[in-house]
Amino acid sequence: MTPEFVVSFAKEAITLTILVAMPMLGLGMIVGLAISIFQATTSIQEMTLSFVPKIIAVLLGLLYFAPWMLEKLSSFTERVLTNIPTYIR
Repeated sequence: MTPEFVVSFAKEAITLTILVAMPMLGLGMIVGLAISIFQATTSIQEMTLSFVPKIIAVLLGLLYFAPWMLEKLSSFTERVLTNIPTYIR
């Protein structure tokens, strides 16, 4: 294994991690921003008001994006496991 291979492999793994996490993080950010604007306009400063909608949005997003996320992760894992003999050389 060359240093270039290790760097490219790590780059691909980090890119996949960011790509898979992005929908959940984006949904949490959008819902959190909407709740913050709502709290600022109504002067309601309840902490649980911000957590519950974000959790629900992320769980619903997970249900929606789970097949795509699993496909990306399983194809990466299959590619890594298939290429193990070439990695050893």
